[in-house]
Amino acid sequence: MKQTYKYLLPVLICLFLAACGGSKVKPQNSAEKYFQEGERYFESNLYDDAIASWEKVRDTFYSPELSMLAELKIAEAYYVSKRYEEAATAFGDFLKQHPNDFRAATVLYRMGLSYYQQILSPDRDQTSTEKALQSFQELVRRFPKDSNAQEAGYLIQRCKTRLAEHEVYVGRFYLKRKQYQPAINRLEGILESFPDYYYRDEAYFYLGKAYLETAQPDKAKHVFNQLIEEFPGSDYVEDAQKLLKKES
Repeated sequence: MKQTYKYLLPVLICLFLAACGGSKVKPQNSAEKYFQEGERYFESNLYDDAIASWEKVRDTFYSPELSMLAELKIAEAYYVSKRYEEAATAFGDFLKQHPNDFRAATVLYRMGLSYYQQILSPDRDQTSTEKALQSFQELVRRFPKDSNAQEAGYLIQRCKTRLAEHEVYVGRFYLKRKQYQPAINRLEGILESFPDYYYRDEAYFYLGKAYLETAQPDKAKHVFNQLIEEFPGSDYVEDAQKLLKKES
């Protein structure tokens, strides 16, 4: 038995060493290589592959600066590939983690654009419109001299117009269903919250009708006269004048 063990031991040692030599861990790509890999994928429009590479950079914690840049690259890849919901979330997460980063103005603008691209028609939910508006307003408030501030100001007005259009739609919806007070609340809110709304003539007209339905002729006459005075060429003027004659 001892003789057998004497010859077997060297064999076992050789097998062990061979196994160790064969199980060496192959060196992994460095964070820099993954980052460059993501750049190549991005330039080739392979956005999912680019995101996957940059996620490896972000998750390695090899370099805080490189990880931050990878986060921005991921958000940008989402935006360029028209995955706007993911882009908005990614830009928002970056701002939460790095609120004072020197790129904050640009990130705010891109986040606003990501929400802006998701805006729906006036008859649908306007959550994206509200978030886009908030992003652009924060950009203008915090960075009024930024190169994107002027464009953000223009987009702010577009967002406000869409929100006002939505309120008109809801006001008309209530009016058709003879829910007059909710209609009044919505339509009055437009004139208060969006005084520069370009299509106020429509809001004036339906608000006047709602006032008449709730036995408030004086208020109806007031808004109808505003309609006629401010928008003499409006399609609603003739109908408003007919309703005024009925009340006179």
